[in-house]
Amino acid sequence: MAKTSIFNKNEKGCDFLSKKRNYRLFLFVLLLADMLAAGGLGILRLKEAIPDTVYIRAGQDAGLEEFLDLPLVTYPESIGASENGSYQIPCSFLGIVPLKQVEVKTVEDKELSVCGIPVGLYMETQGVLIVDTGEIMGQDGVLREPAANIAKAGDYILEVNGCPVTRKKQLISEIQESQGETMKLLVSRKGEAIPLSLDPVQTGEEEYKLGIWVRDNTQGIGTMTYIEEDGTFGALGHGISDTDTGELLDVSGGELYQAQILSIMKGAKGTPGELSGYIEYQDQKKLGKITTNTEKGIFGKISNPQQWPVIQAKVGYKQEVKEGKAEIVTDLGDGAKTYEILITDIYKERSDTNKAFEIQVTDSRLLAKTGGIVQGMSGSPVLQNGKIIGAVTHVFVRDPAKGYGIFIENMLW
Repeated sequence: MAKTSIFNKNEKGCDFLSKKRNYRLFLFVLLLADMLAAGGLGILRLKEAIPDTVYIRAGQDAGLEEFLDLPLVTYPESIGASENGSYQIPCSFLGIVPLKQVEVKTVEDKELSVCGIPVGLYMETQGVLIVDTGEIMGQDGVLREPAANIAKAGDYILEVNGCPVTRKKQLISEIQESQGETMKLLVSRKGEAIPLSLDPVQTGEEEYKLGIWVRDNTQGIGTMTYIEEDGTFGALGHGISDTDTGELLDVSGGELYQAQILSIMKGAKGTPGELSGYIEYQDQKKLGKITTNTEKGIFGKISNPQQWPVIQAKVGYKQEVKEGKAEIVTDLGDGAKTYEILITDIYKERSDTNKAFEIQVTDSRLLAKTGGIVQGMSGSPVLQNGKIIGAVTHVFVRDPAKGYGIFIENMLW
């Protein structure tokens, strides 16, 4: 009769217990890794929720504590101020893990001319912008792609064969004069100057192409947000990007013109509305110069700021903005008027972006005319408690009555 050794049973039992311990250890390591990952993510989100800069009115500290009142975030109660009244506050997680240095700037009360008036925008790019590359049919009937893996959408052509180019017509002329010889291009790609060589393809009698689609300017209608006493202005609350590449346009200069709103395409769920207008591109209709195009708006100088129909309002800083009733100022073709809105959410983690707070149009007049926020209203000033606190920047495609805004201080400094 066969017998089972007691040692074999003990060995199997020990092996089972060992596997069980290893499995528990494995689960513990996974749990620890999850906790560390969650903790790291939480700390990262806390860091993002802390603003880079906070503006405080001279002689007041009100609002600073509220804006830095975040869970588990600590900072010193007192710190020495610099000669110009600004100082740094080190914020940390439970006083242990450093998170961010917040710059606190003390400023005097500032007053702006609040606009809400439509303007025509004409902007020239820095060089000739490549919006796409592709295949072209040669005179011999063969498809070729001469710019493939060489030129890229978003490149700005600055020079051709050593000669500066600023216009699309000038570039086309240079291509035709090449007679198919290799062309040397100097392009700007994300701020870096890069030399390229492209071989034109003959597509017809005395006709040559490089297989690139280009643009040398852009135009449209936007809303003026504010004008300062010296004529400096800010508009849109977001930058002007190329419609094909999505990249922020690198602008060499531009001009503002008078514009008239002619019609309104009302917004609906899934279909953003639009203000349609007429821009008068005449010297006598010129309003000023555009000097800068950034993610937080376009900026420049107005020629005659005293001629604008505006209202004066003090600047309200982001720590003063509250959820609740507010107003926007915009012109739908019948002059700038104020319309009621609600500020429904304030995103501390996005306070330095052009999507810092959420708004909802509640004014029945505006809802009846536009459905809420439509394209062309970007830059419409947002007022709360009689102060200008921001500007409209985006509309929700799923609900045109809602959108985003930027804090006004991000358009000033």
